[in-house]
Amino acid sequence: MSFFTKSNTTAKAPAQPRQVPWVEKYRPESLDDVSSQDHAVSVLKRTLESANLPHMLFYGPPGTGKTSTILALAKQLYGPDLIRSRVLELNASDERGIAIVREKVKNFARAAVSTPTAQMKKNYPCPPYKLIILDEADSMTQDAQAALRRTMETYSRITRFCLICNYVTRIIEPLSSRCSKFRFKPLDTGDAVSRLQDICEKEAVKYEDGVMLSLLQASDGDLRKAITLLQSAAKLHGATTAAATQSADTDDSEMQVDTATTEVVTVRSIEEISGRVPHDIIKRLIEAASNQAGDRFARLQSAVEDVILDGWSAAQLLAQIHDELVMADDLGASAKNKIVAAVSEIDKRLLDGASEHLSVLDLMVKVSGIVTVK
Repeated sequence: MSFFTKSNTTAKAPAQPRQVPWVEKYRPESLDDVSSQDHAVSVLKRTLESANLPHMLFYGPPGTGKTSTILALAKQLYGPDLIRSRVLELNASDERGIAIVREKVKNFARAAVSTPTAQMKKNYPCPPYKLIILDEADSMTQDAQAALRRTMETYSRITRFCLICNYVTRIIEPLSSRCSKFRFKPLDTGDAVSRLQDICEKEAVKYEDGVMLSLLQASDGDLRKAITLLQSAAKLHGATTAAATQSADTDDSEMQVDTATTEVVTVRSIEEISGRVPHDIIKRLIEAASNQAGDRFARLQSAVEDVILDGWSAAQLLAQIHDELVMADDLGASAKNKIVAAVSEIDKRLLDGASEHLSVLDLMVKVSGIVTVK
């Protein structure tokens, strides 16, 4: 065969398994899978039985399952086929103006309700209304919220709304009064650890003692952040995707599980990925502030300069110094009050753009004056 002759056989690259973030891979598929939100889940289950959904307002800290809960409810209401035509999900922080309410939201709200097949009705409730999910609704402008109120009233017979926000006080009263409110609280330690351990078992991730506690401290009740940090740490320690060959009829929704990590995930790696300052550095700063011997200011200046030059975030330093001192058993209530006031003042300065170095140094000087007073 000539060198220039085109070969009839073409090499086919092996199919690569689809990469999916663990946050999406382990998102709850039904209300039974939602953790720690017992009150909201029990009320929604009863609503699911009657298939008569009110307008809803989900509020609470990020990563507590608000979006996952309403998506799981929508799947149980409509099923995988009907959900495409019956549910509209918008992130209101990106599309927050009045034009979005007048165009996208209003057009979907007034559209005729699609008719489910007999098979769909047999397997799912398929109520005769659509569902509009507005995530991060507290980012919507006042005008957009006012326009949304009228839309909710006009098309309530064929459309239900679910507003999701972090701060319920940013939702105007006429809008919030039309919704059933569900507060989502931060996940408790037991449920969060159980969920993370379940993911580690399914992904064959090995970890040392203290990793779960470190994840919870770094995420501060945000399970989504904890799962993302866990996946990043697993990848850092050698997790690779299994090169399994999928058959042609494999459904796209099937996701590959990562193979076992070659190393053990450590507490140190979690701290590095999350930007959390190691505990020994915080202790060193507090000890420098507590030691009355010699030139205290020179010692504090040297300790703070070392920490700032290492690149640690001043905001993160403030948060961890606050937690360490407020939980200290050897400090009285009066001293803790003064420390909290000092941390609040420095935090405000940082938000206003003050120097991180000078702000942290000022805080440690104030802390030193508080903890060393007789």
